[in-house]
Amino acid sequence: MTVIHISAECYPVAKVGGLADVVGALPKYQNNAGISSHVIMPYYDNKFTKAHNFNKIYSDTLTLANETLEFNVLMLNKDVLDFNVYFIDVPELIFKDYVYSNEDTERFLAFQIAALNWLTTWNDLPDIIHCHDHHTGLTPFMMQQCKQYAAFKNTPSIFTIHNAQYQGWFSHDKVNLIPEFNFDNVGLLDWGGSINPLAAA
Repeated sequence: MTVIHISAECYPVAKVGGLADVVGALPKYQNNAGISSHVIMPYYDNKFTKAHNFNKIYSDTLTLANETLEFNVLMLNKDVLDFNVYFIDVPELIFKDYVYSNEDTERFLAFQIAALNWLTTWNDLPDIIHCHDHHTGLTPFMMQQCKQYAAFKNTPSIFTIHNAQYQGWFSHDKVNLIPEFNFDNVGLLDWGGSINPLAAA
């Protein structure tokens, strides 16, 4: 069984709160139990990334509304953390010296889209995709609703809430950032008149 964790944090790469501790520990226990467990996270400009070497294993483009962005997938040597960590590098949006800001909608949507775009190229799709907090909350929706991710229609997803205070709300006028889906189902994204990634998951 292959489990993919998609997360904005992973200790010791990038830590703001308890999310990093969970994502930095759970894959180790799963691998010890015979589960092939991996992490996909953003590639930040921080002390950890500056201190380690990465291999570029994939490059492509993603579409965010009407904008086309280049992205890379970088891999950290498994020996560093005892499990595979893959980094999504979207130079124009993600490669910053901080994890969170007040303008993260585009950043984390690009991260999720790039992650799914890359995963669709795998010969053997993951058995489970485990998403963590609102930064990855639209991934389960896109797996089920977006035409370009039809390959994941039958792939189970797990969503863990680590911090319910932050839910990633954004206005419906940004719904076009999400890849094409049946707009009759837009209500699945709505909570109190806004798009709420935490609730949508």
